[in-house]
Amino acid sequence: MLLTSISKLQLRRLVALLPWLLAAAVGAQAQAVPNPGENIECLITFGPRADPAWGDDDFTQTFFFLVPQGQRQPVYLRVYDPDCGGTLDSQKGGFDTRTSFSVYGGPGAHSGAGARDPRPALKPIPVTGRLLTEKTFGSEPEYNGKYYTFGPLNPLEGELVDEFKGYVFKVIAKGVSGNDGNVYRYFLSTSAVVNSPVPGGNAFTYEYGFRLPPALRQATVHLYPFVNDRVVSIKQSNYDIDGEAKLQVFSVAKNGQPAAVSGNKEWTSSIIPITDKERGLSLDFRLTSSTKTPNDMVFYVTDQYDSALPFFAVPIGGPPRYRYDIDMKIHR
Repeated sequence: MLLTSISKLQLRRLVALLPWLLAAAVGAQAQAVPNPGENIECLITFGPRADPAWGDDDFTQTFFFLVPQGQRQPVYLRVYDPDCGGTLDSQKGGFDTRTSFSVYGGPGAHSGAGARDPRPALKPIPVTGRLLTEKTFGSEPEYNGKYYTFGPLNPLEGELVDEFKGYVFKVIAKGVSGNDGNVYRYFLSTSAVVNSPVPGGNAFTYEYGFRLPPALRQATVHLYPFVNDRVVSIKQSNYDIDGEAKLQVFSVAKNGQPAAVSGNKEWTSSIIPITDKERGLSLDFRLTSSTKTPNDMVFYVTDQYDSALPFFAVPIGGPPRYRYDIDMKIHR
């Protein structure tokens, strides 16, 4: 009986702590880019001499990191495997690629002209915001499979974005020479030496360039574009999927609506109507593949005004679940 009583007491305590445990788990995921819930292996940015058929259309990628308004302690941006010359990277001949990582804050980092452009190479303009720190990496063994840390960063140095209720830092990864693919990941941390999540932090991008993992049998990647309350329809655009995957859209109102996928070295898009139920929530783009080799590709989503929508590392409102409308009828 004593063991039973203790077990019940422990169970009650566990149930009481469950919301905090879940919040902590989600918070930890939100700091990682890509995050585990997306099932994306890594980000990838090629050098400017790469063939676009390898899966990178513009050799640059921008991510934004959100720090809650109440955070006053310094934060750090940690980049895993920032060099291009190790076992994770995509080698094309001898490694000769250099990649720059630049961190911006201040006014314009997120709100400035072109900051949210998913295809910045088409209309090159000066980068907005204030450059806080940057570093360029080549083939440097000391960074292979290890973290390089930018910071400390004062949260107040980010741009205050009322829509997201926090300060935003912009990080641009850009291939500056060579033709190899640099594979890397990010983590927003309160520590310079370990991955310690920032409470309430998140990350997002308006153009997602990533590596689809190889599948033993089948692999499914999740992308979570956020639909604000002004969206009537969206256009999803993707590049260089090679026709080797199936794309379906899930939400509270969609249960696997098919969407177009691109072939080799081409862009493809399709328009998807948005219902009232879906506004203010995230969609779940599920990309399913059975290919046995990694595949690099790019995604972005725009609304009916051609404004880009953000992909959040952890979906706003949580991963969407389809809600069945059951029509109850009484038969007499």
